[in-house]
Amino acid sequence: MPVDVASFFHAATSTWTHVAGDAATGAAAVVDPVLDFDPVAGRIGTGPAQAVLDHLRAHGLDLRWILETHAHADHLTAAAWLRARTGAPVAVGAGIVEVQAGFKQRLGLGGEFVADGSHFDRLLRDGDTLPLGGSTIEVLATPGHTADSMSYRVGDAVFIGDTLFSPAAGSARCDFPGGSAAALHASVRRLYALPDDTQLYLCHDYPPAGAAPRDRVPLREQREHNVHLAAGTGAADFVALRERRDATLAVPRLFWPALQVNIRAGELPPADDEGRRFLKLPLDADALAAKP
Repeated sequence: MPVDVASFFHAATSTWTHVAGDAATGAAAVVDPVLDFDPVAGRIGTGPAQAVLDHLRAHGLDLRWILETHAHADHLTAAAWLRARTGAPVAVGAGIVEVQAGFKQRLGLGGEFVADGSHFDRLLRDGDTLPLGGSTIEVLATPGHTADSMSYRVGDAVFIGDTLFSPAAGSARCDFPGGSAAALHASVRRLYALPDDTQLYLCHDYPPAGAAPRDRVPLREQREHNVHLAAGTGAADFVALRERRDATLAVPRLFWPALQVNIRAGELPPADDEGRRFLKLPLDADALAAKP
């Protein structure tokens, strides 16, 4: 069945949120919703998520699923905010349990945080399907960027998260915990085996100055022109390229705030006795420990 896709760009984090609506029934899924976040002021804004909710209401769409392609490290998810207002369940790849366990240790989270995926309503595995009115969402495991990375296929649309960017920008980094350039190569090869008329919907685009961000790229174009991983790029060459490039990349600006919220499906850390909430920042204090 055909689906209609509306896409919303969050310029502050170069993130795309997509709304896939079943044309016949009005059932809809939202992929990778975003919150505003000012890390200096500690201020959270719901403007981007409100725009998505307004779109759903204006077009009479019934939100059935909130889908995360992975636990993002560059923006805060609005999944919990949307769930609270629509009742729609939040789904993510089952690899989130591994991601939660890793960041529980790195952040020194206490017993209040249980790394079992229970913050999410549905943990997905490769080959699962989700109903969307008269359409079906097919779940494709596409690890490499992270252990929990999933893509979602509805008709000729595939929402690929950070697996690939636009052809000129290449592919996602693979140096986060659980990342693997070899696994990413295999995941992209799987996407490249899909039918020629497939449209790959991006989670991010980083266009050159003066160019508009792209929300999707035809599969044929990615196969032929992706600068990191075209159809003829071998695994060894890609792994070498990816590892060289990853060694030069800085930690994303919102890495620690984003992960603390996103491993909780968008819920904030628990409030203290005075109702205040805090995010942690692990320190690299080696320089202070060095002897003069």
